[in-house]
Amino acid sequence: MMNFVVEARGLSVMRGGHPVLDGLDLAIGAGVTGLLGPSGCGKSTLLRSVVGAQRVAGGTVTVLGQPAGSAALRHEIGYVTQAASVYDDLTVGENLRFFARVLGCPASEVDRVVTAVDLGSHADAVVGRLSGGQRSRASLAVALLGRPRLLVLDEPTVGLDPVLRRDLWKLFHELADGGAAVLVSSHVMDEAERCDQLLLMRDGAVLAQDSPAAIKAQAGTDDVESAFLSLVAAA
Repeated sequence: MMNFVVEARGLSVMRGGHPVLDGLDLAIGAGVTGLLGPSGCGKSTLLRSVVGAQRVAGGTVTVLGQPAGSAALRHEIGYVTQAASVYDDLTVGENLRFFARVLGCPASEVDRVVTAVDLGSHADAVVGRLSGGQRSRASLAVALLGRPRLLVLDEPTVGLDPVLRRDLWKLFHELADGGAAVLVSSHVMDEAERCDQLLLMRDGAVLAQDSPAAIKAQAGTDDVESAFLSLVAAA
């Protein structure tokens, strides 16, 4: 029997009296899982529910066998929001040393994560003077401190150039190969092929969950975007 990293049962979230997520059921295992769908479909809300930062109206979310948001999960999850979660007036290294102390990580962790995100040449640079892509990588470095078992990444490649996007996806798979489960959201359909598993969402509902190859085969299409459109038409 497969041990899932994340499970949601009947997950419901309301906003302004309207459902954002309406009774979602899903299970996410190891590897790189892509959460794809158009902007506003509920991806960020689902990710916040997974990390325990979202008030839910009903249902349950468990992560590594614990209720989402449990104290026991604080060192098990690395979370990167769409906005950079580092201090602009500190250097990359100062940010990482600060968060390492907060998390109780050894100093050696700072060098490890700086190398992992390829920011070694910018470790002494003030974050506020970095490019958008470099700031995103600095936030990812913070999330990697302590070797979390689950990484939750909310559209980490938005606005980045193709080379940096390619390098980040390579890193995501290296992290998964090292034992971490990676849940990464995107609204860019061509990133779907880079995932081991896909969750396709629209209007707060999961349209499909399977490998890219299986979803394309089910829809009888050659690419995930066409498969998504086919699933929308059939819904």
